[in-house]
Amino acid sequence: MFSGAHAVVTGGSSGIGLACAEALAARGSHVALIARNPAKLERAKATVEACRRDPSQRVAIASADLSDLEAAREAFDALAVEGFVPDILVNSAGVILPGEFVTMPFEHLETNMACGYWSVVNPCRVVAPGMIERGRGHIVNVSSVAGFLGIYGYTGYAAAKYAVLGFTEALRFELRPHGISVFVVLPPDTDTPALATERSMRPPETDVIAGNIKAIAPARVADAVLRGIERGRFHIIPDATSRFYFRLKGLLPEVFFWIVDSDVKKARRAHRG
Repeated sequence: MFSGAHAVVTGGSSGIGLACAEALAARGSHVALIARNPAKLERAKATVEACRRDPSQRVAIASADLSDLEAAREAFDALAVEGFVPDILVNSAGVILPGEFVTMPFEHLETNMACGYWSVVNPCRVVAPGMIERGRGHIVNVSSVAGFLGIYGYTGYAAAKYAVLGFTEALRFELRPHGISVFVVLPPDTDTPALATERSMRPPETDVIAGNIKAIAPARVADAVLRGIERGRFHIIPDATSRFYFRLKGLLPEVFFWIVDSDVKKARRAHRG
């Protein structure tokens, strides 16, 4: 499945995207990375090359702002000229700008949606027609725990990631008859370079609610992604705590809301104290 396949990973210069690129290279895939920062892409390329199972595996890069459809199309067209027509697309591009809704800049709401939703939709828009013509392919869209739990302080980010989940579920039904597998990844806090900045921006209540839950490693998410593709599992949830809350909210939403409301009250008391 992975050996000899051509994989394109967006947001591939760091974090979950880079970890997925490394894991795919280690399984024998040719890997192309797309991200906005050319310097970070060059460093990521070297990192992925070091993970290859065979020196003949190719690693390519392209710089683009994927929230712009035409920029996304140009990046994928440039990779196609180099022979990178994706068998596997992993969409991990995005940003996280937390903050309480009534005080966060409106521009942060727009950026969350542009980079967290449209940067997922646009690559799918570019790639899906070719996959339909070939009758095969795998698309993996990275959402978040915030894509099924409305986390305090994450109104902008949760809106984008809920949108990714809904979009990906509908896309799955549309593409499955054409032989294309579609997956959504729902990771919790992940130990990426952006996490420290994210934590500095979010309300103190969020940290109290999170308690002592530790961020998981990007490699753990990447391992779950590859297992999910192999097993055909639509919802890819890398950790047990997130899987518990996913089931709890689906089965007993009133219990879930009671737990979170209680946590918010406790957090606000602690913050005032």
